[in-house]
Amino acid sequence: MELGLDEQDACDVLANLSAEDSTGRLESAVTGEWIYLFKPVLAGTVLYVKLILRSDCIVVSFHEDEGGSHEQDG
Repeated sequence: MELGLDEQDACDVLANLSAEDSTGRLESAVTGEWIYLFKPVLAGTVLYVKLILRSDCIVVSFHEDEGGSHEQDG
């Protein structure tokens, strides 16, 4: 399923993340960085959002939650 998120949609999702959306964090097997995991609901669809915070940028990944286990790489 295509999410069809534009830049503003992505910013809105990030701005509205709450503690209840958090599903924890894991360490990237590739970079060793912490990946923060969230599962907010957008228009009735559970999203799987991964955030990596770096000193010079924020890496964000969005996709529909497929109900599987957490990925081990960023």
